[in-house]
Amino acid sequence: MICALGGFCGPQAVVAHPHIFVEAGLEIIFDADNRPEALRISWTYDPLFSMLLLSDMGLDDDFDGVLRPDERAELQGFDMNWIDDYHGDTHVSQRGRALELGGPEQSTSDYEDGRLHSSHLRKLIARPDPEHAWEVSVHDPSYYTRYTLSGAPALTGASGCKAKIIPPDLAQAEATLLDELDSLAETGVDAEVDFPAVGALFAETVRVSCRAR
Repeated sequence: MICALGGFCGPQAVVAHPHIFVEAGLEIIFDADNRPEALRISWTYDPLFSMLLLSDMGLDDDFDGVLRPDERAELQGFDMNWIDDYHGDTHVSQRGRALELGGPEQSTSDYEDGRLHSSHLRKLIARPDPEHAWEVSVHDPSYYTRYTLSGAPALTGASGCKAKIIPPDLAQAEATLLDELDSLAETGVDAEVDFPAVGALFAETVRVSCRAR
């Protein structure tokens, strides 16, 4: 069974995933023709990770929870140094086909109430077909980071559109994860090194649809 705080319990305990917890916000931006053109994605990190990262960066060395202007400037873009094969943990699809996103633009960073905050814009290179619903999911496939949506997405510039949040089937996700971990244990593979790609199973999905104009 899965224990609280992301740990596993019982004699088959292996490793604790996830390690980082992030609240994600979504703004879907539409153009003048009512077609989605970009996503504004915001991430708010958990207090423990925020504290550890600030310490690693040598920021807030007086531990007052407030960054000086020079420290705030150094913080900018702290989570935007993406490696080449990193997808950005934002996934867009329509009718089972992944839609390509551009790289991060217009990034912001901040630290408030003991938590790191950031946001960035990503353009939809492959636009969804307006005749059909399409989906957005913010998740880490490796499940090292657990994302939860902070609320309903904002639909900026949209007309006649709606966004529905579809929750994950957590019981099924946990059962699948345990099956995958059992399989790894039988092969002797270190689960911490090669953790099953189950992040999508634990993710909320945003389904967007617009009525015909």
